[in-house]
Amino acid sequence: MSDILFHGYWRSSAAYRVRIALNLKGLDYEQVDHDLRTGAQQDPAYKAIAPAGLVPAIEHEGQAYIQSLAILEWLEERWPEPALLPRALNERAIVRGMAMTVAADIHPLNNLRILKYLKNELDQPQERIDAWIGHWIQEGFAALEVLVGRYGEGFAFGAAPTIADCFLVPQVFNAERFNVDLASYPKIRAIAEKARVLPAFAAAHPDRQPAADV
Repeated sequence: MSDILFHGYWRSSAAYRVRIALNLKGLDYEQVDHDLRTGAQQDPAYKAIAPAGLVPAIEHEGQAYIQSLAILEWLEERWPEPALLPRALNERAIVRGMAMTVAADIHPLNNLRILKYLKNELDQPQERIDAWIGHWIQEGFAALEVLVGRYGEGFAFGAAPTIADCFLVPQVFNAERFNVDLASYPKIRAIAEKARVLPAFAAAHPDRQPAADV
């Protein structure tokens, strides 16, 4: 049995990021799935681990870690090879900024609890919710397309996967899931296509998780 217990939800893009990183690091982990559609993440036993009732979370050696970017930073420091951040200080800041464009500017506005609130509390029709989703993905991708063009050499930054790719590829999955037009972002699409064939990314795909119901 692995000493890493990974709490996620098979279709969560935040959990998808962490699976990619775990796979890139070559780490074994045991998965526990919390179905966000049924509110399983609000179970008191899970909230004792992750008080906000959000996925992902990791338990390791008696300590719990939450928030995908913090988890990826922890993984990088705990198991530094293969590196998911560049060696140079300035370059690490650029990669973190690219990851944060997804983590702070796109994903929070489109995660499940926001979409439920738009539908159930604000009574928005699905077509308006879809427009909301597409708007924020395209806003973020417009910026990322420029950054990838500036710094990418096959991946989001440079010629090897970094934390930026761990965030970008799941966000492309979300965009495709919601039928967002990605024609204006050829560099982002090329990175996603290249990354998805790598074993670490392929094994992390939502459809390949044990709890997937697709």
